[in-house]
Amino acid sequence: MRKIEYSHNMQQLPPCAATVGFFDGVHLGHRHVISQMVDEAHRRGLQATVVTFAQHPRQVVDSSFTPQLLTTPEEKAVALASTGADNCVVMDFTPEMAALTAHDFMKEVLAGKLGVRCLITGYDNRFGHNREDGFEQYVAYGQEIGIDVVQSTPLTTDGITVSSSAIRRMLLDGDVDTAALCLGRPYTLVGRVVEGFQQGRRLGFPTANLRIESPYKLVPAPGVYAAKARLVNSMEMKRAVVNIGVRPTFHGHTMSIETHIINYEGNLYDQRLVVALAHRLRDEQKFDSTGALVAQMRQDVRTANSLFEKEKTEI
Repeated sequence: MRKIEYSHNMQQLPPCAATVGFFDGVHLGHRHVISQMVDEAHRRGLQATVVTFAQHPRQVVDSSFTPQLLTTPEEKAVALASTGADNCVVMDFTPEMAALTAHDFMKEVLAGKLGVRCLITGYDNRFGHNREDGFEQYVAYGQEIGIDVVQSTPLTTDGITVSSSAIRRMLLDGDVDTAALCLGRPYTLVGRVVEGFQQGRRLGFPTANLRIESPYKLVPAPGVYAAKARLVNSMEMKRAVVNIGVRPTFHGHTMSIETHIINYEGNLYDQRLVVALAHRLRDEQKFDSTGALVAQMRQDVRTANSLFEKEKTEI
């Protein structure tokens, strides 16, 4: 996939089919729309182009809005590169862009600069100033401008209509299993291992204290999770148990993400770690003694190992 940075003075790109969106998560619903766009591009002999934005559009129109993102820009770029599209056009969503009507956006940007001849829209996708227009208006504008506008169908899995907002709700409820079903992969957190509280090491369960790199990355609900972890520069995934929370047994007050990699010996300090959350094991809880906490941590490791062994058997 070729990445193209949009600019007002760029030359018009070759004719293409395109779809436009923020695509946070690049989940199965997004892939469904992009796949239809790629198929349509091939059928028409056009290039297939994904048009996305560097910033969440709502950040520009509402300065008080703080997004909770499923993917960082880097994660989104990697995921989009696997969709089969030829190009990814990345646009800065500026106040000037936000002020464009849907008609002007389609005429000046999509047709005028990006060479769009066929536009595939999501079933609930709206764009243009204040999102005032809908699919029927897009079709009418397209007929005037020279863009065929086709509406994609929604994707449902296990009765759930897949969307970024639905996945965010799942993660905020701690439901990483259903979120993974909708994403098409486990939800991941990426960060640098920083100095922690050392309590896990003293209890025989050393943990890597993960500092998330993006301030906008959504952190799932507090709790204990079975996970797989790897260093950023390695593809070897290791079983892990992750605690997201405030460490109530030790009267903690600040949120932390503590990852215990099962049967791992080594120094992870200052290294970048990828943690893929596979299953929620339990709520975070306060124990009456460190002995009770250690017993539960041992059980958490056994449960995580059991779940991963079951997955191997089913595969």
